[in-house]
Amino acid sequence: MRWVLDPLVGVGPLRFGMSPDEVEEALGQEPVELSYGWERYDAGVTAIFRGGPRLVAVAFGALDGPSVWLRDIELTGRVPSEVGADIRELAAREGALVRVNRSGDPEVAAWGVSLGVEQDWRPSPKGGTGRNDTLLTSVLITGPEVAEDPYGSEPVVRWRDVRELDANPGAWPVAADSDRPRWDWTPAEGVGPLRFGMSPPQVAAVLDGESPAARRGLHAWAWQGVGPWSLEEDHFDRAGVTAHYWGREGIPTLSAVTVHGRTGPQVEFEGIRLTGRAVSDVDAALEQIAADRGTLLRFTPRGDGGVEGTNIWVGAVRAGDTVVSEATFYTPDWEGDF
Repeated sequence: MRWVLDPLVGVGPLRFGMSPDEVEEALGQEPVELSYGWERYDAGVTAIFRGGPRLVAVAFGALDGPSVWLRDIELTGRVPSEVGADIRELAAREGALVRVNRSGDPEVAAWGVSLGVEQDWRPSPKGGTGRNDTLLTSVLITGPEVAEDPYGSEPVVRWRDVRELDANPGAWPVAADSDRPRWDWTPAEGVGPLRFGMSPPQVAAVLDGESPAARRGLHAWAWQGVGPWSLEEDHFDRAGVTAHYWGREGIPTLSAVTVHGRTGPQVEFEGIRLTGRAVSDVDAALEQIAADRGTLLRFTPRGDGGVEGTNIWVGAVRAGDTVVSEATFYTPDWEGDF
């Protein structure tokens, strides 16, 4: 399907200001998922509503949504840098301001356009699907009410809250493997100088006293924003790692470590380099290990892969138009967001 964008008015058969019933009628189907403020449809479309309710934004996936066009530019399902170049060229012709959103992608308030990306998944020779190393464009189309700050506005934040994510300036440098320190991994004990069970001050101390660049946590009653706040993550930019804590009796202790794909240390597992590599290559090596052990390469709901029983998840982190691998090492009883 080819849907044409009429900036700040509508896209395809949808018009901003529609009610949920009108959106369903226009799409010819009922939503497959509903939440407060948004509805997702099988057509690869997520409709986002503000009080009334009335349609104020529409999100389109990279893999399963309609093809969305602005003038002669196809916005969805393409190489991100190519779409970005097309948008900047069109904006220059029309005198529109292009800025960078939190993901590092182009955003044009005058058109109600904010680009994003999704990892591509390829058919596997053995059946099913597997992770590809490329990214494709997704897009959030907004009406005039939220165009100035789409991802910082209600009700978009109810659909996807990115306010706690580190803003990316639009560059994704990747350290060379030769420039990365080498860390050892001991299952159930720790990785590099980090030992599971450490307190946050102990973690910072063994990382040469580095202060966290960001800290994230959760209130006991998160949906109300009240209750005791507990630390869940410390991000260390210089070391290239994130420390994940799990509170036991109210005391946060180190239960997992994510080694950043673009900048973190190199860690090996059975001779496989896990960080900063093509994700498809790591998956192929892990799949062989899984076959040798008589198990499967499994994936979490968010797409991280791992061999059962290893306490390692291999994720994918953006590096421009592609992704590189990063790894999370965890204790068997860690209850992380995977």
